[in-house]
Parts: sequence; structure tokens; C-alpha cells
Amino acid sequence: MDLGMPEMIFIFLLALVVLGPRKLPELGRQLGKALAEFKKASNEFKNQLEVEMMNIELEESAKKQQEASPKILPAEKVFDTLSAPPIESIPRGPLPSIVDTPSSDPGDAEAVTAIPSEIQAVSPEVPSHNV
Repeated sequence: MDLGMPEMIFIFLLALVVLGPRKLPELGRQLGKALAEFKKASNEFKNQLEVEMMNIELEESAKKQQEASPKILPAEKVFDTLSAPPIESIPRGPLPSIVDTPSSDPGDAEAVTAIPSEIQAVSPEVPSHNV
């Protein structure tokens, strides 16, 4: 429906004659308010449909990824397992002695747990950043 300038002028004059000069501005305001409200409602409906379609697509893609790929741990769990060993892997018994020297007498417990005084802790030489 193409309305040119002559048709618009004709409709305006017809409305002016039928409604009169006092009612025409009031009718224009009401028509403008109705059109603005209709436009607002249609935009809200359109946005709601788009959001729902996006949610459905995200759910479907998540299901496909779960079925296609192996289970991946969340980031918190990955970092936790890297920073400390799992509790099950920590030994509960006493730690073995540092130096195990074979003893001629199996009942000699002091010979097995003796630590020579020659062993000293060695720290790596790391250059200082204060040099």
C-alpha cells in the first residue's frame, strides 16, 4: 500500500472535516500512544523469543558436547589435583629411613637407622635479584 503526498493530504483534510479542528490533535496523540505501545510490546515479544531460542540452542550444544567429549573436570578441581596429591596417595605409615646400610646382624636396628655425619643438606645456588 503506497501512499504518496497527494493521498496523505486528502486523508488529512477528510479527517479535519469529519472530526473538526478540536478533536484531531487529541485523536493524533491517542493514535501515537497506541502505536508506541504496540511497538514496545512487539519488541518485548521478539526479544523474549530470541532469548528462548538461544537458550534452547545452548542446551542442545551442551548435550552434544557432553556426549561427544570425555568428561572434563572444572577448573577448580584441576588446580586442586595439581597443587597437592590426592588424599588416597599420601602414605599413612612411617617414612623409610634415609640411609639403609646392610647389617651383618639382622637384629641390629641402630645400624639400619644410623645417619652418617658426613651427609649435609645442599641448597641450590640461585642468583639473588638484589645484586
